[in-house]
Amino acid sequence: MLTLAMAVAMLMAMGQTPAAQEVVDTTATGLPMQQIGEVTVTTRRPGMSRVAGAENTMRINKAELFKAACCNLGESFTTNPSVDVNYSDAATGAKQIKLLGLSGTYVQMLAENLPDWRGAALPFALGYVPGPWMKSIQVSKGASSVRNGYEGITGQIDVEYLKPEDEQGVTLNLYGNSDGRIEANADGNLHLTPRLNANLLAHYEDNLADMDHNHDHFLDQPNVRQVNLQSRWDWLGDRYIFHGGLAMIDEKRHSGQTQTHHEGAVPFAIDLLTRRYQGYMKHAVVLNAERGTNVALMAAASSHNVDGNYGYKRYDVNETNAYAQLMFETHLTEPHTLSLGLSLNHDRLSQDYSLEHVADGPLTHLVEKETVTGAYGQYTFTPASDVLTLMAGMRMDHSSLHGTFVTPRLHLRLHPAQFITIRLSAGKGYRTAHALAENHYLLASGRRLVINDLHHESAWNYGLTTSWDIPLWGKLLKVNAEYHYTRFEHQMVIDMDTSPNLILIGELDGKSRSHTWQVDVSYPVVEGLELTLAYRYNDVKTAYGGRLREKPLTPRFKGLVAASYKTPLGLWEFDVTLQLNGSGRMPDPYLTDDGHLSWDRHFPTHCLLNAQVTRWFRHFSIYLGGENLTNYRQPNPIIAADNPWSQAFEPTMVWGPVSGAMAYLGIRINLFR
Repeated sequence: MLTLAMAVAMLMAMGQTPAAQEVVDTTATGLPMQQIGEVTVTTRRPGMSRVAGAENTMRINKAELFKAACCNLGESFTTNPSVDVNYSDAATGAKQIKLLGLSGTYVQMLAENLPDWRGAALPFALGYVPGPWMKSIQVSKGASSVRNGYEGITGQIDVEYLKPEDEQGVTLNLYGNSDGRIEANADGNLHLTPRLNANLLAHYEDNLADMDHNHDHFLDQPNVRQVNLQSRWDWLGDRYIFHGGLAMIDEKRHSGQTQTHHEGAVPFAIDLLTRRYQGYMKHAVVLNAERGTNVALMAAASSHNVDGNYGYKRYDVNETNAYAQLMFETHLTEPHTLSLGLSLNHDRLSQDYSLEHVADGPLTHLVEKETVTGAYGQYTFTPASDVLTLMAGMRMDHSSLHGTFVTPRLHLRLHPAQFITIRLSAGKGYRTAHALAENHYLLASGRRLVINDLHHESAWNYGLTTSWDIPLWGKLLKVNAEYHYTRFEHQMVIDMDTSPNLILIGELDGKSRSHTWQVDVSYPVVEGLELTLAYRYNDVKTAYGGRLREKPLTPRFKGLVAASYKTPLGLWEFDVTLQLNGSGRMPDPYLTDDGHLSWDRHFPTHCLLNAQVTRWFRHFSIYLGGENLTNYRQPNPIIAADNPWSQAFEPTMVWGPVSGAMAYLGIRINLFR
């Protein structure tokens, strides 16, 4: 379905403005009268809006996603002050989300309320969701509902795809940038009967050029060739609803040296071949529409296979996952809602790996298996006065690895006055860490990887959010202030401080906690111009070698200024985003042979500037933009690039942009809509 913003622009472009038709009056007055034709009233939907309810959830819709190229999920948070997306290393192109100052492994990834992108899929998951496929993204911060499981420690990100029941027709999206990357996306909807609908989503991307802007003889970004397909179906009956789909991904990722520094040396190359197959289905039956009583069954299964070579190191994994959930919900009385459910999750990872830089080295075989069964109950109190909303949930799960554990969650929303809303949250989360599968990008490092025994990760999260809607000069000033505290009981710690020759993945030895404060303000300065200002401060510390220290490669603060202007007729849109990324600690450096530090102890504050202009036409739109227009690049993102086979080789010390300024051009075409 087209967003209202697109509908306005297309309506204006077609010249279908409300028109007056003059008609001769035959009454005694003889005066001409005006007969008004059909009038369409439109408004501009905000790109980001807070979801009603007790949870601290923001919805990012198409209007916001269109403000940037948004080629995939990882590139869709450019204008979002809460979510950071950074490269994990300068060689593989792996990206990770950071929420509340912590790694994306503590964010539960969902696809339309189904858990997704687990284990081996995590390092590159942000590139597996094409931007044009997304209808909206919901970002929940802090402890979330127990209905979706026990894993969301710092929050949830739920992607909503385009629906089969959306408007019939086809949309094409073609994209290319100055770094040689091209993309083609298509989505088409077909209403087969009044109740049966289908859609097909297709994506292709490729890199046509080898980019090495800093001349270190390593590709700045990997060459990725990806084919991504998804077929979705639904049946919308009066009491029975079905939704299901099949999906596949085929991706080849190549990175490494463009040429060697020494004659006769073997080029260092990274090659990853990924194939993923997935199917899911949802069934819902309405038992009593008046009381909102319904029962639903959701199920999904996936196979994720990666064949990876990091120089001579090798990592092959075949991960299979099966998930099912049975849910029941009813309104006990008007303000009281009860949700009950049962869940089953099974993970199996078959892994073959060689962690030494030895040609044709022997492979170690490792199988990780876990089956978790669980049950939950959640009560929601929503009185008609809207002054108070209470949501309390509890779930109990049994893991074949970790035994039985309990997950409590509590959310409270207070609305004491029309202009202020207060949200409080508290809850616990758990996670099974798959050290090698989730971090296999670390094999690009020349250091030796050592993995110790790990416990079931667990942490408490507490949150306080206040939102004000303040009338100011005839418009509404929106102010949001948040504080979140996360405290770990057990945690997987990646230690790059203890030894210059080792990367240690082990159990937390001491304390680990995160304090995050954020303030953001938005205001429509003039008609069509929206301005957003945000500032976030992170205080994240973890014990390394028993000593509580600042978490490395984590900016202490982030500032954001975003301005969006749309002309009165909706034909032009201009979007500018400025990010100020704060300084932070680097892992402890070591002395090189010439007596210098291998890298600085801290990384500096730096700015990033992105801009885009969009022109809307009747059946298509053209967008032209640029990223990192300040042309800021991290100097020497790859340590010892001239000797990649040594232990000194280190591409994982990434804190800033690897590539410089980039320009892009794209077109969106609507057919038969």
